[in-house]
Amino acid sequence: MNKLRKVTSLILAMSLSASVLAGCGNGSTESQASQASQAQASSQAGGQVKLVWALWDKDKTTYYQPLIDAYKEKNPNVTIEMKDLGSTDYQTALGTQLAGGDSGLDIITVKDVPGYAAMTNAGQLEDLTQYIKDNNIDLKKYGGITDQVTVDGKLYELPFRSDFWLLYYNKDLFDKAKVDYPTNDMTFEQYDALARKLVSGSGNDKTYGAHYHTWRSAVQLFGILDGKHTVLDYQDGYTWMKPYYEMVLKQQDDGVVMDYATLKTSSTHYSGVFENSSVAMMNMGSWFISTLMADNKAGKSTAKNFGIVKYPHAEGVEPGSTLATITGLAVASSSKNKEAALDFVKFASGEEGAVVVAKTGTIPAIMSDDVIEFITSMEGFPTDPNSKEALKTSHTYLEMPMNAKSAEVETALNDDHDAIMTKSISIDEGLKKMSEDVKAILG
Repeated sequence: MNKLRKVTSLILAMSLSASVLAGCGNGSTESQASQASQAQASSQAGGQVKLVWALWDKDKTTYYQPLIDAYKEKNPNVTIEMKDLGSTDYQTALGTQLAGGDSGLDIITVKDVPGYAAMTNAGQLEDLTQYIKDNNIDLKKYGGITDQVTVDGKLYELPFRSDFWLLYYNKDLFDKAKVDYPTNDMTFEQYDALARKLVSGSGNDKTYGAHYHTWRSAVQLFGILDGKHTVLDYQDGYTWMKPYYEMVLKQQDDGVVMDYATLKTSSTHYSGVFENSSVAMMNMGSWFISTLMADNKAGKSTAKNFGIVKYPHAEGVEPGSTLATITGLAVASSSKNKEAALDFVKFASGEEGAVVVAKTGTIPAIMSDDVIEFITSMEGFPTDPNSKEALKTSHTYLEMPMNAKSAEVETALNDDHDAIMTKSISIDEGLKKMSEDVKAILG
């Protein structure tokens, strides 16, 4: 594990600051000199530096303070103040502050792709590209996710949190049906066949082989696991999604999975059907691990004997290919303490920060051996080797790629997904409409 070096003197701090600012290349030499002067002024009193971190839900989020405490232990001259902008209107509040130029913010938590696109387009985030090179930050540790948020060859954020999709299964239901457990290398054909073997009973006592929540991502994103497409690729009429809609709708027709329209109108939550042992398998994000363990401990779930495996995949696709969402950290381009802010971002998004995040029961962006060992040793995590191996991903693809109009595209994809899944429209007609709708947005 890489160890962070402490800033041992003001001269060294200013030297690093100059190199970072020069590498970032945002502005003239005169501007860089001015920024260096501001950094020096902010570091006068005993070399103390104060950073302001923009985030949301400070009191509800378990990993913010531990990250600050761990960083401050290594950098006692740095104080970090959390600026809680709320969750509901976070991007609006953040955009308003950053639009003022001198926002007083140093570290920016990037919540989603639309927000990231808006801030990079407005020039509100510092270009990290040269800093990453100068500090030998290995982007491969993020499983290819940083390539998908690169803008014109430049990177403006580093992920520190990530949630990726897994396949959860109920071992007791498999044992009852005398069916072998799913594996970490399972094609969609094998997955479909397995789901059909797990169906039993009827009415309120029925056990379903698999489950898909009502999010479009639960079906559409099977099609991006080969790395050849994103949900913005409308040009061929989204024909690459067709096999997965066919599989899921056929499972629905055959009673292998619950009816989508019923789930939608009843607002049935995915956790309920899994925790009451109504479904044998369920594709869901890694965030559900901690929820399920906590509910099992509290006696709220009957799925105490559960396991996880890697997502199923198409023929020829590497096992461990999965979908992901990320939470990133960036530095405000208006920050007067860029050197210290950059160093905190490097720490929080690196392997040391990943261990801190993991200790709160949260999945970090880097799944190092230390992180995996910690998560899998937590009380309630499945003890079988396959569940531990499931946490190792090979390729991760963003659910929504970088685009300034991603929010509009999301709405269109959701609407057309609903129409297909409720059979208001055929698969072919629905995919054609989806293509037309997204084309109209993206031009």
